[in-house]
Amino acid sequence: MKYKSKDAERNAILNVAYEMAVAARTAPTGCGIDNIEVVILDGEDKDALAAEMRKIDEERNGLGPFARDAGNVDNAEAVVLIGAKNSPIGLSGCGLCAFGDCAGAAKAGANCAFNVLDLGIAVGSAASIAMDNRIDNRIMWTAGKAAVRLQLFSESVRIANAIPLSASGKNIFFDRG
Repeated sequence: MKYKSKDAERNAILNVAYEMAVAARTAPTGCGIDNIEVVILDGEDKDALAAEMRKIDEERNGLGPFARDAGNVDNAEAVVLIGAKNSPIGLSGCGLCAFGDCAGAAKAGANCAFNVLDLGIAVGSAASIAMDNRIDNRIMWTAGKAAVRLQLFSESVRIANAIPLSASGKNIFFDRG
């Protein structure tokens, strides 16, 4: 059987995306509590994410990198989305969130600082898998925000990042203007 380069690259990207999901899942978490969710998009679902990013750009009158990043999502083969549930872990008097305790954070509508830290660790772990496999990638908060607005995660996820993936002769995530 003959395989063309584009088919091999697409399959490699999707295989790496699956490995990234595992890396995000097994990344260390605060008190061992798993509040991470992972979603992988390609095709029309990926296109809908880029469209939502452009919608956010219009709402913000072009302020911020949403439209530019949407172009990268358009050109990516797949996107790995990683979100953190807002679920305070309940450390007595922790105060890391700057609201004193979990009740103070809840009253202020803040995310648990440990959930945000866990997200960062999961995203870093997932991105390292892409790097180790020579898949071009870039961490994007803009696509994460659009994913939350599209309700691609459970209702308790309020913060997310995205990692679009590409394999081409030139890394599409550089020289972005």
